[in-house]
Amino acid sequence: MSKLSIIIPVYNEESTILQILNKIEKVVLINNIEKEYIIVNDFSSDNSEKCILNFINDNPIMNITYLFHKENLGKGAAIHHGINKSNGDYIVIQDADMEYDPIEYNKLLKLLVDNIADVVYGSRFIGGNPHRILFFWHTIGNKFLTFLSNLFNNLNLTDMETCYKMFNSKILKSITLNECRFGFEPEVTAKIAKINNIRIYEVGISYYGRTYKEGKKINWKDGFNAIKCIIKYGI
Repeated sequence: MSKLSIIIPVYNEESTILQILNKIEKVVLINNIEKEYIIVNDFSSDNSEKCILNFINDNPIMNITYLFHKENLGKGAAIHHGINKSNGDYIVIQDADMEYDPIEYNKLLKLLVDNIADVVYGSRFIGGNPHRILFFWHTIGNKFLTFLSNLFNNLNLTDMETCYKMFNSKILKSITLNECRFGFEPEVTAKIAKINNIRIYEVGISYYGRTYKEGKKINWKDGFNAIKCIIKYGI
C-alpha cells in the first residue's frame, strides 16, 4: 500500500499544532493511501513539545515520528531532517499553523497517483478557493519572487513560495538541499527544474493567512535571502 509522508516543521506553534494534527488525522486519502506523520520540533521555546507528546500519547496507533532539534536550525533544516527520515512514496510539506488546509492533499495527490506529475505545487493565486485578505506588499513580494524564480528556471509557476509542495519521494530524495531557513522554497524549485523531463504541475488551493500578531514569522529579510537563493541556484 502506498504512503504519504507529511513533514511538519514546528517552531513555537503551541496555539495551532494540535488543531493541524487533528485536521490531518481526519483526512481520508485517495486509493487508501496511508499517512506517515514526521513532526520536526525546531527547538521551540513554548509548549509545542508538550502538545505534540500529548497528541502522540493519545493516538498510539498512528504512524508518527517525532524529531527534536537541540538548537534552532531553521525551517529548511527541519524539512531536510524530515525528508531523510521519511518512508513514503510521496512527500508533502505541512506548516504547523492553520494557513493551509490538509483536506486539499487529495487535489495534489491525484496527479501523482495517476502518474501525471512528479511534483505538484498548491497555488494560492489560482482557482476559486477561499483566500484571506491580508498584506498587499506580501502579495507583491510573493509574485516578484515567483517571477524571478520563473525567469531563472524557465518555469511558469504562479506561487513558488507556497508551503504546499508534494513530491514523488524518489525525485525529492535524489537532490541535495542546503538551505536551512526559508531558502528551501527557491532552492528546491531551482533544483527540481533542472531535472530532465520533470513534470511539474500546479493546482489551486485555499489560503487562511495569519497576521504577525497571530504568529506569522517570515519577514522582509527572508525575502532578500530568497532573492539571493534564486540567483545562486538558478545560475
